[in-house]
Amino acid sequence: MKLGIPVYEGVDLLDVAGPYEMFKWVDPSKKLDTVILSADGGTVTTGNGLQFHAQASFADTPVLDILWVPGGDPKVVQAMMSDPASPYLAYLRQVAAGAKWVCSVCEGALLLARAGLLDGHKATTHWRFVACLQQFPGIDVDTTNPRFVVSGNRLTGGGVSSGLDESLKLISLLFDDATAEKVQLITQYFPQPPVHAVMTGAPSCPIAW
Repeated sequence: MKLGIPVYEGVDLLDVAGPYEMFKWVDPSKKLDTVILSADGGTVTTGNGLQFHAQASFADTPVLDILWVPGGDPKVVQAMMSDPASPYLAYLRQVAAGAKWVCSVCEGALLLARAGLLDGHKATTHWRFVACLQQFPGIDVDTTNPRFVVSGNRLTGGGVSSGLDESLKLISLLFDDATAEKVQLITQYFPQPPVHAVMTGAPSCPIAW
C-alpha cells in the first residue's frame, strides 16, 4: 500500500514531517510504504527555510493508494490555485482518481478543493482559511474547527498540528485502532499543552485566486 505526500516549495514542515513520522512507525508487517514526492524528485525548501530531499518525483509515482496533501505558505498556495495549468493540481487529480483515500491537512484542503476533489464532501481546514474553503459551493465546510473530518474516502484536517491526530485516524481507518494505538504509544503522543488559547471566529479569506 503506497501513501504519497506530494510536497512543493514553501510547504509547511510539520504537515509533512509529523504525519510521515507517524506513518513510518506503523508495524512493517502492514506494508504501508510512505514516500515524499516532489515534481522533479529534488530538494524542497519549506516555508520556514528547512531543506529536504524528496524521495521520488511525480513522474516516478503515477499511482498512489493514499494521497496526503500538505498545506504551505499562503502565497505559494494562492499561486498554485491561480494557475489553471498547475502541475501540482494536475498531479492531485491524476492520483486521486484511483486512490482509496484522499487526505489533506491545513491549507492542503484548498488545493484539493481547487482541483475539484472535495465536491460533495464535508471538509475542514486551518481555522484562518475556513472562509476560503467556503467559497467552493460544492463543499460542506465544517465551521466548528474539528481536528479532522471523515467524509466518504476523504479525510481533511485542521491546521498544522492537526495532522498528528489525523494521521492516527487514517492509520485506524486503514488497519484498526490497535495499530494506531501502538503508534500513539511508541511516539508518546499524549498531548497536554501548557497553554490553552481560544480560536476566534474565522476571518475573511486572506488569499484570492
